[in-house]
Order: sequence, then C-alpha cells, then structure tokens
Amino acid sequence: MSDRNITKVRTFFILIICLVLVECGYSLRGTGSSLPPHIKKIVIPMFNNLTARFDLDVKLTEKIRDEFVARGRVELTGDEDSADAVLTGEITAFTATPIAFSGKTTADRYNITIVTKIVLRDLVNKKIVFSNPHYIYQQEYEVPEGTDFESVQTEAIEKVAERFARSVIATILEGF
Repeated sequence: MSDRNITKVRTFFILIICLVLVECGYSLRGTGSSLPPHIKKIVIPMFNNLTARFDLDVKLTEKIRDEFVARGRVELTGDEDSADAVLTGEITAFTATPIAFSGKTTADRYNITIVTKIVLRDLVNKKIVFSNPHYIYQQEYEVPEGTDFESVQTEAIEKVAERFARSVIATILEGF
C-alpha cells in the first residue's frame, strides 16, 4: 500500500472515531481557553537555542509570536513590565533523520524532530500556567526530487516551525 493510501485510511478511521465519539455524547476538551482571564498581554523573548542548527531559535520564536497574534486572544508586547505573562522556550534538540530513499544514497523523506522546554508564567499571580520540560514535535518532510535536504533545509525549517507553533499554542490555549 502506498503512503498516500495509508494516509487516506488513517484519516478515514480518525473521522469515524470522531463521529462515534460525538454520537456517544463525548465532547472534545480544548474548545475554550485555559489561560486565566486576566492575561491580556504576553511577552515572548527569543527562544534559547541549545542546538547546532543555525537560526532555529529565530524561526520558532517568530512563528510562536505569529500564532499568538493569529489566535487573537492576547496581545503581544515587547516589555515584560507591561505583560501579564511571559512565554519562554529553550530548544534542546533538533534532528532531521532520513526515513525514505529514492536511490541508494539519496534520501527523499526526513523525519524532523524538535524538542523544547516551554514555560508560560503568570506574572500577575507569580505562578506557572503551563510547563512542559520535554515538548516533542515531529513531522515528516518530503524533499523534492533532484534535491537534497541541505539545499531545502531553510524552507523545511520554515514549514516545520509554523506547524510546531500551531501545536504549541493549541496545547497552551486549548488545553490539549
């Protein structure tokens, strides 16, 4: 079975499970906001990059900020003194592992893994709202035919960073 067929089958089963759960009276957690109502402004300093991957801290921080703005639930500020909360991040690992090959030596699909430490602190009440010391995000990235990962790594990291940010913010705001 091809990868696309496997993906279609997985999607079908996920939809069936969701329909069954809805019909049984279950509801998904995460439809609201798990942020305290007094948090209106948040500051997000540059993530600390403990990996050798250049510019990863800039990309992840930028996408996290963009996702908060897109959600529209809080306002971003650059000043911790005027913020109600601070979101800090530390990138502890980044790997791009080849998982499929088109030839003997050319990988055409990679599994990208980002491991971070994420902490959201309530500056008003002086407590931690969210903490995950080992937040793992994984995604497969397909390399276009005739290229190698190194030549498309900037584009790959950009796309993965965007999806990483959605995942982190959904986890924080929606409680998943």
